[in-house]
Formats: sequence, structure tokens, C-alpha cells
Amino acid sequence: MGEAERGDAAPRLVVSYFCAHGHETRPAFAADAQVPETWDCPRCGLPANLDSANPPPPPKIEPYKTHLAYVKERRSDSEADAILTEALKTLRDRRARGELIY
Repeated sequence: MGEAERGDAAPRLVVSYFCAHGHETRPAFAADAQVPETWDCPRCGLPANLDSANPPPPPKIEPYKTHLAYVKERRSDSEADAILTEALKTLRDRRARGELIY
């Protein structure tokens, strides 16, 4: 089936996007479509923009935090000591009453 049977192709606009690794991506858009400012690079996944001289920097990746790291952000050492002391007192009281503790 040729172009004569399908009709004429819609007018297209090819736009170049550039990422921080120097990759160029050239997606095609409809001629009357609004072209996005940024595009994800299909080769490396970094964001790309229309400015080849000034591509967007790679996003800053936050390191993995453990549960303890999040707790330490919310509690000071003195608060942690008070909570631990209270928990140990409760545990010792339950043991003194003869409760089973697992």
C-alpha cells in the first residue's frame, strides 16, 4: 500500500534535543503541535532540552536512607534516650508482673 492509497502524510516538524552526555534526540512532531521544552534522552535517560550549548544538568540522586537515618532526623539523642528509658522501664515492669514477653 503506497502513499497514494493512504493519502498524504501529515506535515511534520523534527526537533533536536540535547542531553548532558552530548546525545542528540530528534523526535518528530505534528507541524501544528506545541513542542515540549524538555525530552528524556532514550539513550541514557537524562533530561534533554533544545539548547545544544547548555543542556540541563543530570538530576541529583539522593542516597538511600535507612529507617534509623530517618529516625535520627526526627529525634535528638536526648529524646532517644528518654524513649529508650521509658520502653525499658515498661518491659521490666511487665517482666516483674510475670507477663510473657516475646
